This record gives sequence, C-alpha cells and structure tokens, in this order.
Amino acid sequence: MTTAGIDMGARNIKVVILKDNKILSKGIALSGFDQKASAEKAFNETLTKAGLSHDDIKRIVATGAGKDVAPYANSEISMMGADALGGAYLFPSARTVIDVGAEEGRAVKCDDKGKMIDFVINERCAAGAGTFVEAMSRALEVKLEEMGPLSLKAEKAVPMNAQCTIFAESEVVSLIHAKTPKADISKAIHDAIADRIASMTRRLGIQRDVILVGGVAKNVGFIESLKGALGVDLLVPDDPEFVGAIGAALAPAK
Repeated sequence: MTTAGIDMGARNIKVVILKDNKILSKGIALSGFDQKASAEKAFNETLTKAGLSHDDIKRIVATGAGKDVAPYANSEISMMGADALGGAYLFPSARTVIDVGAEEGRAVKCDDKGKMIDFVINERCAAGAGTFVEAMSRALEVKLEEMGPLSLKAEKAVPMNAQCTIFAESEVVSLIHAKTPKADISKAIHDAIADRIASMTRRLGIQRDVILVGGVAKNVGFIESLKGALGVDLLVPDDPEFVGAIGAALAPAK
C-alpha cells in the first residue's frame, strides 16, 4: 500500500511517500505565508519524484502545527505520535525521541512498536528551539550554518544564564565587547539550548536508545552540546527533519 505523510511545520513543510513501508520520495518547502499552497506544491513535487499520481496514494496523514490546513489529508496524527512512529521506524531500538524544530522542542517515550507512551513539550520560548540559535547568529554576525562547526572550536566554557532570547542577545553583545572568542560564545549558545532541552527530557525520563530528530538535529554543535548535557550518546538519522512526516505516513487508518 502507498501512503503519504505531510508534516506542516512552522518553518518548513515536509512530505514523505511510502510504498509498503519503504520510502519512495521526500520533499520539503518553506511554509511561507500561504501554508496550504506551499504544502500542495511540495506534495505534488514529491508525487512527481515518485512517479505517482494522486490516485496511487491510498492514505494521506497530516501532522505538525498546521495539520488542520494540510491539503489532501484524510487523517491526522499528533506531532508526538508521529515522532514515536518515525523514530522507531528508523531506529527500532529507540525508546526516547527528542525533536527540536524551529519553534518548539519536545521529547517522546515510545515502545518497540513506535507507540507513544508519554511526552513532554518545551514551554513556548525560543530559548528551547532553533530560532534561538538563529537569533544569536545574527547577534554574533556569523552565518547560521557556521554556528555549529564554530562551537566545536571553543577552547573554554563560557556560562550563559539568560533563558530569554532578548536578554541572551544582550549577553552575547556584552561577551563580544569583552573580546570573548566567537567560538566560545557559539558554544555557550548551544550549551544554553541543550541545557533547556536536557532539563525537559529528564522530566520525561531518559530511556535508551535516544534519537535526536528535527531540523536542529542537523546542527553538529547542538548535537555535541546535548550529548554532554544528557550524558548519553545520541542516534541521529541522515534526514532528521523528515521523521515526523515518515511517522505520519506510517500512521494506521482511523
């Protein structure tokens, strides 16, 4: 059977098409102002890549913050449920799935079949999501994609106490004026978000194996900081931003 998952994220829309639980194609697009139109475009492009038509898709399941406006969907699943299914699909040993996206962080505990057992969500604050690193990169005048590799070059730990993005920006400026190396500041930024995500995950209870997904899982600096904060190794898939869409495509019919 051929199914599709549409993850209507705050920053990006991800589409995955599965045939007999094997990935045929993936697509991604910026959510943009008209999220529904962006999703339609991403879905149709992903269909074309798979060499399929709409009639070939037996079930389309939506997830993500904008799942209510997902086009073509005939079912939906929570973001936490999708994370659990997608995480266990990629790593059958996974029991804890941490998802850090542009605007939210969450952690899910699941069983060996990818069924969600429990979850926690970071308070709606940029300090626990990808937009925190993005804002700090502007303050540091470093390209966003360079922030992670830069943090790995840090020579010493610099404490950053601010949990609010606005105050943290001021703190970064103060560190710059104090001639603190940019690599050390970048590490402090990644450590700050990692500490917040680690604290959230401990409330859930850490059960191995732990998988990290979401767009921020592509940031090598954050991966290293979170490993240190949690004290465990992390499994990271090749395309971590697609895990929610994979989970949606795997969701059973309701």
